[in-house]
Amino acid sequence: MALNIVTDIDNRVKVSHVLMSVSDKTGLDAFVPALVKACPGVKIYSTGGTYAKVREILGAAAADSLVAVSDYTGQPEMQGGLVKTLDFKIYLGLLSETYNDAHQADLRRLSAAPIDMVVVNLYPFERTVAQKGVTPEMARTNIDIGGPCMVRASAKNYLRVASVTDPLDYGSVAAELAAHGGTVGLDTRFRLMKKAFAHTAAYDAAIAGFFSSRTWADVDAAYRQH
Repeated sequence: MALNIVTDIDNRVKVSHVLMSVSDKTGLDAFVPALVKACPGVKIYSTGGTYAKVREILGAAAADSLVAVSDYTGQPEMQGGLVKTLDFKIYLGLLSETYNDAHQADLRRLSAAPIDMVVVNLYPFERTVAQKGVTPEMARTNIDIGGPCMVRASAKNYLRVASVTDPLDYGSVAAELAAHGGTVGLDTRFRLMKKAFAHTAAYDAAIAGFFSSRTWADVDAAYRQH
């Protein structure tokens, strides 16, 4: 299969569709209203606790701006929220390219939205394993799957998508949107991409580090086997 090499991109990208799913909800109270104000008509696709938080922040305005991912994809969440965003329609929106006719045809075929910004941070694995007496099972259940996938897909497609993984960036991103008509520049997307891959790399390193220090006996003792 030939590599898909892109030659045409936009410097500034208008933010019309945002995928938001965060474990750390710090800063959302200020960022979400700023996002909606700077980007009139923006749609925020969200899940679980993040959806509830954004709905609380927006109040009545949530009816116009907030969309449950399950309503968008037509797929309900797996029990326990184990699968929420791992859906073709979501990743088509994350990875599609503006000047790729085949990608644009795919978006039209599924009535899918090109996602312009991802606001994601991951399950608190490091905080969990830092607790005294943490078990392998407690660690395992805090391994995020969908989050890293969304971060990696959006960061890979920094040509069109802003991948926001650090709440400390909310202020500068909101300021740029407000100053530039709801658009984000390529330089910002590139900077955020580098932070996004550092975020997922550190996360995977923490998981590998925790389990590399455990023995099979540690794991075997944690479960009843049938």
